[in-house]
Amino acid sequence: MKYVEAGGARISAIGLGAWQFGTAEWGYGEDYARDEALKIVHRALELGVNMIDTAEMYGFGRSERIVGDAIKGQRDGVFLATKLFPVGLPFQVASKARASARRLGVDRIDLYQQHWPSPMFPAGATMPRMRKLVESGLVTHVGVSNHSLAQWQAAEKHFGGAVLSNQVKFNLLDRGPEHELVPWAHENGRVVIAYSPLAQGLLSGKYLETAPRNLRRLRPAFSASSRARLRPLIAALAEIATRHGGTPAQVALAWLIRRPNVVAIPGASSVQQMEQNAAAADIDLDDEEDARLSGLASRQAA
Repeated sequence: MKYVEAGGARISAIGLGAWQFGTAEWGYGEDYARDEALKIVHRALELGVNMIDTAEMYGFGRSERIVGDAIKGQRDGVFLATKLFPVGLPFQVASKARASARRLGVDRIDLYQQHWPSPMFPAGATMPRMRKLVESGLVTHVGVSNHSLAQWQAAEKHFGGAVLSNQVKFNLLDRGPEHELVPWAHENGRVVIAYSPLAQGLLSGKYLETAPRNLRRLRPAFSASSRARLRPLIAALAEIATRHGGTPAQVALAWLIRRPNVVAIPGASSVQQMEQNAAAADIDLDDEEDARLSGLASRQAA
């Protein structure tokens, strides 16, 4: 496993996104929540994946509870991240953090992130309260999510120190973070955490011929015409994967974590998928392969 080191944190380049834990609307049932999710977390830790990311809003707290059950007895091997949903008054930041810690069964959250910029309160209202969480010892690092560079920098200003990370949508098809966020993170010792690193499975190629059966099928990106436009990129991913003894999804993840200070947090529906995700860290793309994928992805977006 490769690791990103920044701000005193050591984070696996491939993490585990736990948004689907306890979230039935995406087709994950009770058996998955009670059994498979725990096995996925245990296997992830065995493989050196230490970054586990959840949020209070995932399954309305259920994801945090599942993660908490899964890491019992293995807390020291986990870089545990969760997120504050910015609905409510700023003074509730502390109580929300304590509630997340209780659901997770821990006395310390490694990375506490503001899930979205607040539509009602500026960074000056929330970030000083995040600072107090760090000073109290409940939180080690503070991060943000879905923030522009200007919003990230404003959060730092009002936090009065390093806001370690910004979790954003980032993959071969959604490359906005490359323009400002990744260079700034690299230059300043911060981290970009990429969610939806496989574009909800589009980059795996498994939906090239058939749309998914869950809620994804309603999204424009999964229409027949959108999927058809992906053929050149998926073909290149498959060709490069064959060369490296991997899969298209692994190559897409390898492309992503080749960017400096970038951590990817794909989800996993099975232990096997978790193993495949982790193995992506062992694929070393060369400059030509990287450029080819980047070029094809740019034409896809055009």
